[in-house]
Amino acid sequence: MSKRNWIKSFFVLLATVLIPGNAFACELCKKNQPKVLEGITHGPGPQGDMDYIIIGVAIVIVGITLFLSLKFLIKPDEGNPDHIKNIVLDTNT
Repeated sequence: MSKRNWIKSFFVLLATVLIPGNAFACELCKKNQPKVLEGITHGPGPQGDMDYIIIGVAIVIVGITLFLSLKFLIKPDEGNPDHIKNIVLDTNT
């Protein structure tokens, strides 16, 4: 990455982080949201028990997915000599 592209990327990231936007709830939305989720986002928040169940299931699915993806990226446990990664790792060709 060239120095000019790096500086441009840095300023874009800086502008994205520092410019306040609609990422957080306004005062009216804060009042209408439950105490657990107060101030996180715009809108009324979860309306009933089913919404909390859906959020919980989604968190569990994301957690399992993150765990498995990291597990297989860090230690894939592939010992088969015909595996495609061995084409890259083979130093005899």
